[in-house]
Amino acid sequence: MTRRSLRPAALAALMAATPLALACHGAGVPAPARTAPDSARLAADVRTLAGDAFAGRLTGTPGNDSARAWIADRFRALALVPLIRPQPCPADCAPGYEQRFVATSAVARRAGLPSEMPTGNVVAMIPGRDPARRGQVVVLGAHFDHLGRAGVNALDPEARDAIRNGADDNASGVATILELARLLKARPPARSVAIVAFTGEELGLLGSAWFVDHAPFALDSVQAMLNFDMVGRLRDDRLMVYGTATATELAAIVDSANIAPAFSIVAIGDGTGPSDHASFYLKNLPVLHFFTDLHDDYHRATDDAERINAAGMARVVGLAERITRTLADRPSRLTFVRGPVTASRMGATTRRGPQPYLGSVPDMGAVETKGLRLSAIRPGSPAEAGGLKEGDVIVELGGKAITDLYTYTDALFAYAPGDQVEIVVLRAGARVTVRVTLGRRPG
Repeated sequence: MTRRSLRPAALAALMAATPLALACHGAGVPAPARTAPDSARLAADVRTLAGDAFAGRLTGTPGNDSARAWIADRFRALALVPLIRPQPCPADCAPGYEQRFVATSAVARRAGLPSEMPTGNVVAMIPGRDPARRGQVVVLGAHFDHLGRAGVNALDPEARDAIRNGADDNASGVATILELARLLKARPPARSVAIVAFTGEELGLLGSAWFVDHAPFALDSVQAMLNFDMVGRLRDDRLMVYGTATATELAAIVDSANIAPAFSIVAIGDGTGPSDHASFYLKNLPVLHFFTDLHDDYHRATDDAERINAAGMARVVGLAERITRTLADRPSRLTFVRGPVTASRMGATTRRGPQPYLGSVPDMGAVETKGLRLSAIRPGSPAEAGGLKEGDVIVELGGKAITDLYTYTDALFAYAPGDQVEIVVLRAGARVTVRVTLGRRPG
């Protein structure tokens, strides 16, 4: 199915013609008068999306479909403007929130799942208050899918068919864009703001890749895309923001929005990476990706709602709202900057065949470290068996110099499961060599 993109003038006309009193019914509640981030509301949304009723929201399953319908009801309750017209569309057809398509995934096929899956994104708009800039758009996005029961990409194969509910990954991101929608709807900025919940991220950025090729507005109308993926575990005020070098002005905008109580922001310039912002960056659009770092529950059945830091999420919402308003209200467009992109930066999902597994957790925020610092070692993993330790900095793998995550990924994926590889690390200032037999990546 192909959906026609609306040009800015047509988009503005559609918004102007949409009644402001869209039905506030279905799941969720109408937006209240308060205009501060609401941690209780954030926690409630995470609990709902990460509840067993949605069975882990794996793309192509009834749980994913039900989650999509729940998000659409929340958009309706917030009186957001629907943009997606069904295809075929008779003259009098009304737009809706669900952007349905059939996804194809090599990741799913290798895992023994159907390679073609009917699924869909959920899309809505907050019209800008300035008629002259209403046709320009800031996109706020988060993926709503997770791993379900199938164990695709799961890091706890011993849990078998347990539900991986994905409270942090990524019910936290969806709750964040819902709260941002509530705040921005109460006081719209000059430019319009699109709110998009993507499907299929865990199977290869399927929903965002579809969206950028079938957007209901012209992509050249996009000021920037802000992505929220795993923002529910704030610790020690530390927040990673990727993409700060994808527009000349972004680093200063992020810095000026970081008011007291300030985050300790780790700013990473790169606009690529294994989340949905990469689909927009590869279309030459400025992006920011907000991330509170990995943890031991990542891609495990233990990523549940009770471990979410809702107060920390509210702080992320506050920062993101200030950045969004700056982007949407500034008089001029951003100046896009395109850096070099290599295949390794698009993540391991682009690779074919059995994938090697080490079992270390990289410190995603250690951008000043020359090498790859390990923030954790998974119990029972090849890394643990080989003698790697938390805090080690990998500087060589198989004789290849390791300077960052990308050189590490290239070096590791030159091997296959069962291969032995020599790894050199810095440990307490000394070079230590270990020999590890690689396993097979779970899922």
